[in-house]
Order: sequence, then C-alpha cells, then structure tokens
Amino acid sequence: MAIPVIDFSKLDGEERAKTLAEVANGCEDWGFFQLVNHGISEELLERVKKVTGDFFRMEREENFKNSTLMKAVNENKKLENVDWEDVFTLLDDNEWPSKTPGFKETMEEYRRELKKLAERVMEVMDENLGLPKGYMKKAFNGGEEDNAFFGTKVSHYPPCPKPELVTGLRAHTDAGGVILLFQDDKVGGLQILKDGQWIEVQPLRNSIVINTGDQIEVLSNGRYKSVWHRVLATPTGNRRSIASFYNPSMKATIAPAPELVEKENQEVGQTYPKFVFGDYLSVYAEQKFLPKEPSEVEREESSTGPQFFTRFSNAYNQLN
Repeated sequence: MAIPVIDFSKLDGEERAKTLAEVANGCEDWGFFQLVNHGISEELLERVKKVTGDFFRMEREENFKNSTLMKAVNENKKLENVDWEDVFTLLDDNEWPSKTPGFKETMEEYRRELKKLAERVMEVMDENLGLPKGYMKKAFNGGEEDNAFFGTKVSHYPPCPKPELVTGLRAHTDAGGVILLFQDDKVGGLQILKDGQWIEVQPLRNSIVINTGDQIEVLSNGRYKSVWHRVLATPTGNRRSIASFYNPSMKATIAPAPELVEKENQEVGQTYPKFVFGDYLSVYAEQKFLPKEPSEVEREESSTGPQFFTRFSNAYNQLN
C-alpha cells in the first residue's frame, strides 16, 4: 500500500470534484496524503533544502556526533525514551540561526507560503465536510483574528550506527491541526499505522505531505483521522524533515462542528469532548508517547479515536 498522492493544481480545473474526493479519502481513510503541484515553487524548495542542510552541517552536526545519545548507542545501550533526532523549532518570535547564509530569509518565505497552503487545505476540508468556508480557520483562531499557532520544526535524523537500539521518532499522533511536512527526497523512515500495519510514507521529490492532527479529528467528529506515525532510525543517509504545524491558539475552544454532530450522531450523540486547546496540550504533553506502542484497539483503528479522548477527559477532570 502507498499513501495517496494528489495533484493539488487540479482543484482549479475540470477535475475539481475528483480532487476533492481524493482529499476526502486521504483525510478519512488514511490521515496522511501527499500533495504535488501544490503551488510552492521548486526554486524555493531547492533553497530550503540547501539552507537547512547547510544549517545542520555548520551548526548542529558536530554537537550531535558528540552527544550523550551517540555515546549511549555506541555503548550498545537500548534507548526507549528518547528519539534519534536533531531538532530546531522556528517561530515568528524566537531566535533563529544566524551563522548559515540565507537561512532566515529563505525560511521566512517558506513559512509564509506553507501557512497559505495550510489554510487552503483547510478550506478544502471545510467544503468536503459541508461546513462554511473558513470554519476550521476561525475555530483555530478563536474568532476572526489571526491568533492560530504556526510553528516549523527543522529536524534531521543522522545515520545511526545501531538503529535497532533507538527509534528516530517514537510512535505518536499529532496534538494539533494540519501538519505540512517537507521530507527528504531519498532517505525514508517515516511510517504510518494503517489497518494494523506500519506503512512507509514513500519519499517523493518536492511533495508536501499533509497529515491531520487530533484537533481535526475532533472538529470533524471523527470523520477525519489523526493516525499513529513514527520515524525509524537508519544506518545510512541523513534524513531531512521539515514539519510545519497549523494549530489552534492556546485559548481556542475546540469541539465537533455542530452540523456534523446533528447530521451523523443523532442516535449515539457526540463522541468527542469540548475543551480549550491549551488544556488539551498540557495533558497531551504527559501522554504523547504513552503507550510506547498503540493499544490493540488503537492499532486496529490506526487513529487517535474516542478512546484517547476518554483518557484525556479523565485526566482533564483531575486537573480541574
């Protein structure tokens, strides 16, 4: 099996209905899909590859080689509560790397383009779900203002001398909304859980991988899935992974769209709780990698599912 690959440019042509259906399938049956012809220029993406690669080599690689993580693996220690990942987060208001030529200018432009793409993808989700245009964006912003969180995680997964001892990134679902990943062209390792099996997200040059996080699953009342995924450490190749997260503001109230509750759950009622995203995030931080592997129920469902939100509700009630 391979995750869906969707030509996003066809939204504006005669194949719009078909493309909408492909996105719906990606959200409902997979929780992951890849976009090609997404509107981000090849020239910009090539610059992003260069500056992020230069950044790792100039400012991060030596520290990783001398890290306690590398030493532990070389000493044949099995590592279960850490990830084989070098990571740096970019926000509008944090300190950015300054030693790598062109990094700030390139990544600022990239983030602007990715944010626009995220909002366009959410509009497609709105349309497929029968919601008013801009519903998800408004929910994430907590109203009409621009309060939603948008962060970018620049990661590298260097070659691991003993990949059987550590995971690149432990199995988890994403807490937020829409995640846009610009992954390595050649070095794989990203896997999603589908029908009880781990399936690789195949490298595809200059595509943007989209996955739906926990908040999209809630807003869609379970129609769209937030699925388990992980990254395997590999003995060769330095995997690039640039993930941008379009998440609700900390004060945004998240709940299933009333239209979907009325339409789909007339008998069983709402299956997801209503909560403030900041409260959810504080509980998620404690539970992100618990259990270390999905439960048997979640393994079969491959997604976060109501079981997780039951656990969340119980934990949330204990905090309040």
